[in-house]
Amino acid sequence: MKVRLFEIFTSIEGEGILYGTKTLFVRLAGCPFTCFYCDTLDALPMDSGNEYAIEEACNLIEKNLEENTYKVNFTGGEPLVQSEGVLEMAKYVKSKNIPTYLESSCYDSEKFSQVLPFIDFIKIEFKTPEAKFVDVNHYSKLIQNALECLKISIASNKITYIKIVVSAKTELRDFKELLDKIFYIVSKKDLTGFIIQPTYGIAEPSLEKLLKFYDLVFPFYNEIRIVPQLHKFIGAP
Repeated sequence: MKVRLFEIFTSIEGEGILYGTKTLFVRLAGCPFTCFYCDTLDALPMDSGNEYAIEEACNLIEKNLEENTYKVNFTGGEPLVQSEGVLEMAKYVKSKNIPTYLESSCYDSEKFSQVLPFIDFIKIEFKTPEAKFVDVNHYSKLIQNALECLKISIASNKITYIKIVVSAKTELRDFKELLDKIFYIVSKKDLTGFIIQPTYGIAEPSLEKLLKFYDLVFPFYNEIRIVPQLHKFIGAP
């Protein structure tokens, strides 16, 4: 088995509920989707990066692990495109007693289920329609898969949180429809966090709009946080 990696590096986690932690990032190459605000464009081509045997990839992880690393983050690209590779690498990291974290759009619940046993922290990211992750004809299927991933993660007692990226283009109506779907199947006690992440450097939402998004979530989940990509502000990759 082989896996294609774009890069492996240690940095400060700048997103989500674990921001500020020292993290080894394993960025897998390849993503077939088209978010307009993507900030890892170089890693999108399926032939980007370099191909490694799984044993070689695990050796690279071992070589790059630094002292006091809090977790290993499998990111992309879109890591579920190479779910079998993620599974094997995550299994290796778990054998080292280091927590694992999956950063995925959760577009495929079957692939998600395969890697889930070896992941400790789960971010379920829900895309809004204007993100252009997929075309309008496939959007409902995307959301169905993300919802199924959410249910599976919670049923597996994983540390699970939700993230939604918002921009100046995000419609309040679409955001509210997502919330209704999410909180139809989960309750506050099921989640470890709910993050609203504003876009950075492109179609940035105003403070007024961010507060409106916050107010929409609050009746469902009052521990919501608006967290930008903090690593951008300290010049971290």
